[in-house]
Amino acid sequence: MASTPDTIELSEDELREITGYAAECARRTLQVFEQEHPGDARPREAIEAAEAFAGGGRRTAALRQCAWAAYKAAQEPGSPAAIDAARAASHAAGAAYLHPKASPHQIKHILGAAAHAARAEELAAEENTRTAARTLAWATGHAPPAVSHVLARMPAPPAGGGRVGELIRELDAALRPTPQTAP
Repeated sequence: MASTPDTIELSEDELREITGYAAECARRTLQVFEQEHPGDARPREAIEAAEAFAGGGRRTAALRQCAWAAYKAAQEPGSPAAIDAARAASHAAGAAYLHPKASPHQIKHILGAAAHAARAEELAAEENTRTAARTLAWATGHAPPAVSHVLARMPAPPAGGGRVGELIRELDAALRPTPQTAP
């Protein structure tokens, strides 16, 4: 199917790789949330649902509900680090719902979990930007090829979004192939 300017090609295998990557990024900060909210399993369930989809499971209403539940966990009182850890989990499950639209806002489905995880770690380290840089380096090194391949088909990420938006743009710059290295 040929792409129009408003759509991109997106295979199920790419979607599964991106979702697995997002889950792996979010899992790095799950303990930040769970230390503060030991009885709240919503972020863990969202990550596990994302991992199940990435491993070949179906994209179901239950997966979407897990994403929303982790999002709701991030809306409840907690430290900023725990909130970003829950948002990372929400984005991990939400990655399975990346749409084949050439929209800058879809980039959050690809990189949102990694950016929120980096922010959670940065906040847990008392705003230590070197911590975020290490997390971004880890996320860059662990990204499967599908992440770069799909980013190459997308427009640039949007401006704004505060610190998480900055982290998304940094990840995008590190992972998006240049014209000379495009797949």
